[in-house]
Amino acid sequence: MNEQLVELITLISSGSMGDEDIRRIADEASRAYADPQAFLAAHPEVDYDDSLPIPLGEWVLVGSLPDTVLFQAKQADELFQQVVDSFGPQSPLTLKAADLARDDLLTALQRIQVQLSSLYPQTEGYELVDFSEPLDQELQVVLIYTRDLPRLLELSTTLGIYAAPAYECRLEALGDGEDG
Repeated sequence: MNEQLVELITLISSGSMGDEDIRRIADEASRAYADPQAFLAAHPEVDYDDSLPIPLGEWVLVGSLPDTVLFQAKQADELFQQVVDSFGPQSPLTLKAADLARDDLLTALQRIQVQLSSLYPQTEGYELVDFSEPLDQELQVVLIYTRDLPRLLELSTTLGIYAAPAYECRLEALGDGEDG
């Protein structure tokens, strides 16, 4: 499981985290998955309880990701501003968060995804991916290279962590308006 977690974190960090941090988070999450009671006993500062909808290992993983990797927001414009900020002052994104303030969530996610898809052709652009069960905010996503999406989805399924392309899964949830 540890190596799968290392690969998963590597994919969702899209080069923004060092190997040492990736391994540290994977090791902690692996220990939490393997023996939740022992992990909690060794880390009394951890504020986890069994009523949460995700296992302790996933909670440790998600809670350990930096805010340049895991984006959480109530609205799409807040989410997009976090994404822009993660690129730093030289952000290649031309869309502005304020441009999304009046859009419904699906429209805003589509506009964001169009911008992200056009970046870095060598990686096939970026994809916003819903990641894990949001606990505090409506939106909880990671930004990955589009070429890595199939492997990310495979690893997430294997590890039991929810992951789905943010725009596409909401579009599918609405259906295409046709019966059957």
